[in-house]
Amino acid sequence: MPEIRHTPEAPTRTQALAPGESIEAHRHDDHQIVYAGSGVLAVTTEAGTWFAPGTRALWVPAGCVHAHRAHGHLDLRLLGLPADTNPLGLDAPTVLAVSPLLRELILAYTRDPHDDGPERLRLRAVLLDQLRASPQQPVQLPAPTDPRLAAVCDLLHESPADPRTLAALATAAGAGERTLSRLFRRELGMTFPQWRTQLRLYHALRLLADDVPVTTVAHRCGWSSTSAFIDVFRRAFGYTPGIHHRRVSGSGSPVRHRGEFTTPRSEDEIHDVRVHRHRT
Repeated sequence: MPEIRHTPEAPTRTQALAPGESIEAHRHDDHQIVYAGSGVLAVTTEAGTWFAPGTRALWVPAGCVHAHRAHGHLDLRLLGLPADTNPLGLDAPTVLAVSPLLRELILAYTRDPHDDGPERLRLRAVLLDQLRASPQQPVQLPAPTDPRLAAVCDLLHESPADPRTLAALATAAGAGERTLSRLFRRELGMTFPQWRTQLRLYHALRLLADDVPVTTVAHRCGWSSTSAFIDVFRRAFGYTPGIHHRRVSGSGSPVRHRGEFTTPRSEDEIHDVRVHRHRT
């Protein structure tokens, strides 16, 4: 087993990661806020994988062993907080909603990490106030421990579009449907359909970050139609896949208030807006 890198302090800084690039497992004595200014970030611990597009940030508590992986060109923003100051009162990795204001505060605060002037201290105070007010978001793929459950999860990781029912997957894994249903709730804290939706959203974020068209992503991840995919994605992240694609490519921020759309700049986004208007 490789040695876990230990960094006493969690420095506030920015770091660019190429698609597929990763930061090996490590831990800090400080707490850390992790945010993707562009691209999509996946953070993995022994408990599972958390994924964060531009409307989400991740709280990593002091001492937690974690690794980063970039999907798309990642503009990684890291904000360290001393272990004796826990403004959120959280002792486990947690995904937080990022409002337009909080996004700008994070970007501004990490832009010049060596600045310790009074203006930046005031900026930090406002940033922490906004973090305290940020709702938690269940954007996680918990890691199974039971080998029967792990076998089913591995099958779907390999093929997110696999349409088989839990009963059919249970047969393939040599387990009972009721047993697996109980294991999903007990180990992963969600039902099988809820977990599969989270898995498909995770793979969708990865594919969109790799510049795969929205229609193709919907098909590869198992949605019955592109409009169904757009609807689930928008409900989960607050904006459409087309807007997400524009942000991860570095051409803009997707953060919008509910029901608000910018002027479309791509065929995917035009399609997203038309589907949204038709459905509402």
